[in-house]
Amino acid sequence: MATLCRPAVSVPEYVITMEETLELARSRHAGHPQLGLALRLIENTGVRTRHLVQPVGETLAHPGFGERNRLYAAEAKARVPLVVRRALEDGELTAAEIDVIIYVSCTGFMMPSLTAWLINTMGFPSTTRQLPIAQLGCAAGGAAINRAHDFCTAYPEANALIVACEFCSLCYQPTDIGIGSLLSNGLFGDGVAAAVVRGTGGHGIRLERNGSYLVPGTEDWIAYDVRATGFHFLLDKRVPGTMEPLAPALRSLADGHGWDVADLDFYIVHAGGPRILDDLGTFLHVKPEAFRHSRATLTEYGNIASAVVLDALRRLFDEGGAADQARGLLAGFGPGITAEMALGRWSRTP
Repeated sequence: MATLCRPAVSVPEYVITMEETLELARSRHAGHPQLGLALRLIENTGVRTRHLVQPVGETLAHPGFGERNRLYAAEAKARVPLVVRRALEDGELTAAEIDVIIYVSCTGFMMPSLTAWLINTMGFPSTTRQLPIAQLGCAAGGAAINRAHDFCTAYPEANALIVACEFCSLCYQPTDIGIGSLLSNGLFGDGVAAAVVRGTGGHGIRLERNGSYLVPGTEDWIAYDVRATGFHFLLDKRVPGTMEPLAPALRSLADGHGWDVADLDFYIVHAGGPRILDDLGTFLHVKPEAFRHSRATLTEYGNIASAVVLDALRRLFDEGGAADQARGLLAGFGPGITAEMALGRWSRTP
């Protein structure tokens, strides 16, 4: 049975605090008619610090989409290998034992994918399958886990490597001053994560079931408007309320597995914002403490997109994990509106 091992996570060295974010918003948008509302929304995210791949001054500049995308590629090549090595060590595997690399990112574009560069430079076999996922946004972390699960179910002796690389700060657009954009400027951060899914052996979450659900008629609620200046993030004001239609999908997945979604031992979910977690707890009848790892990621790193689920899981490992055979839920939410969901049991021994 496929086992999701301990993720490795890294965030860049440049830090911006909530206080600095609010002061920048006040100084750069002093005449904005809804500045007060934007400041309240940013402060209510609960984000205390975020990490950036550039100093704040350079982040606020816009040298052009081409230059930003070149920076994305350079930073990915500089930062991903270390995280990959740590994930392989935690999964007790070598590069030569990986059969597929699933690479997820929505904040830059490369063709060929970074997977090709990783294979050529890190000792992965030339026969390694490549599965880049670029357009699922924050849900891609959950999708990567699910596709790795599917692959290792189809090939029980195989191993998968998941890599999530998100540099959200490279999508900052100084001319976008809508409330959704201003909120995003205070919410998203940068981070890189990787994890191994082993077909056999390994310590972590034994994946048992996965599923996906798309809320009908919501494909324009979270989106990119791609212009000459790059990716312009569009965020509908209805997004914070999406847990009401998504909670039944999570409950249905658990019901189909004979589990009660309100009575699981651990929950690793995407932290898009505090209301997402609050509403999810309400609709699933789960206590707020159940989402402590997701809240910690949001507080310390902000929303690091597809890497959130892996970082929240890393925090569960660092806490000592769960009891052997403890039951849990993993879920990522993103554009569509899409939920990528998985169920598994904690395994303390290979």
